[in-house]
Amino acid sequence: MSSDTTSAVRGPVITAWSAVSPFGIGRSAFAEGMHEGGDTAVPIDPEQWKVPDERARLVPGFSPREVLGRKGTRSMDRVTGLAVSAVGALLDDAERNPLVATGERGAIVLGTTTGSAQSMMDFTRDSLTGEQPYFVDPAQMPNTVMNCAAGQCAIWHRIQGPNATIAGGRLAGLLALNYARRLLGADRAKAVLCGSAEEYSNERAWLEWHTRGAEEHPGLLGEGAGMLLLEPAEDVDDAHVLAEVLAVESGVFGDGGLPEVLDACLRRAMDRAGVDPSQVWAASPCSAGDSLGEQERAVLTGMFGAGALEPLANTALFGEASAASVSLQIASVLALAERRTDVAGRVAVITAVERDGGAGCALLRLR
Repeated sequence: MSSDTTSAVRGPVITAWSAVSPFGIGRSAFAEGMHEGGDTAVPIDPEQWKVPDERARLVPGFSPREVLGRKGTRSMDRVTGLAVSAVGALLDDAERNPLVATGERGAIVLGTTTGSAQSMMDFTRDSLTGEQPYFVDPAQMPNTVMNCAAGQCAIWHRIQGPNATIAGGRLAGLLALNYARRLLGADRAKAVLCGSAEEYSNERAWLEWHTRGAEEHPGLLGEGAGMLLLEPAEDVDDAHVLAEVLAVESGVFGDGGLPEVLDACLRRAMDRAGVDPSQVWAASPCSAGDSLGEQERAVLTGMFGAGALEPLANTALFGEASAASVSLQIASVLALAERRTDVAGRVAVITAVERDGGAGCALLRLR
C-alpha cells in the first residue's frame, strides 16, 4: 500500500543549503567533511551524558549559548539551537538568501521526530518530583511542544510566512520537503526554508536503546540539522539553481513488506519525473543501522547498481541522525555535486525508512 504525494513533474528548485553536523557548522565545514571523510565518532563524556552509549556522532562543541550567544538562549534546548543555527548559516551564506527567504515572502517547514524528548521528559519529571506539581520552570514550557524549534527559527530570523512542523522520524525530511513543495505550488509563499533537525540527549539515547530489537545492530547515534532554500523554478535565475526537486513519494509497509513498497515508491517517482535508472548518478539510503537499513540498501543496489551508493558513502559519518537524516543526505548530494562537473543534468535519489512502517524517496536533478 502506498500514498501518492506528487502531482507534477516540474518541481521547485533548491537555491541554497546549510548543515549543522558532526563535521561542524555551516556549508563549508560540511562540504569539506564529506570530501575528506575521517572518523566523526567521539567518546561520550560521562560527566555530561548519562547514556548507554560509549560513542556518538555529535556536533563538535555545540551548545546553543556557545553558538548563538547568551541573549535568548537561557532556556533554549539543543534541537532548537541546532535548527536556529542551520537557518542562520544558510541566511548568512549569501547576500541574496535573506532577501528572498525572510519577511512575509518566506516560510519555514521543519521536520522532527517528537521535538525535544529531553525537554518533554524534564518538564514531566519536574511536575512529578517537585514539592507541588505546578512548581515547574515556566520558561521550559515552550520547549515541550514539537513546533518550538520552527517557531524559534522564525522569531530569530524574522520569517513571517507559513510556519509548519512535520513529525516523521527518519522520513521527516522527505515529508517536510513535500510540504514545502505544496506551499510553493499553492502560492502560499515565495520561498521556503525547508529542513529537519535531531538532537542527541540522554532521553533520546535511552529511548533508542529501549526500542531496538534484539536482532538489531544499529550504527552510532548522531545529531544535526539540514536546511534548504526552495523557490519556484520560474522565479529564479538559472545561475542560482543547484538542483530541481523532481518528485517526492512515500508509502507504508507491514511486516516484511519494505522492499516491495520502497521499490514501488522509486518506480512511481521515476515514472512521474520521466527518469530512467541509467540517469541516476548516486543513491543515498538513510544510514539506518537496523535490518530495515539493510533492506533499503538492497533495493537501491538492485535498481541502480552497487556503484550508485559509492559517491555518498560518507553519509554514514553523520550516523543514525533520525529526523535530520534526509536533510543531511540532500546536503551531501549538493556538497559533492559542487566539486564535480560531470554530474550536471543527472539525478540523485534520496531514500528513508522508518520502524513504524514508513518508506519514501525523493529525486533531485542536479544543475
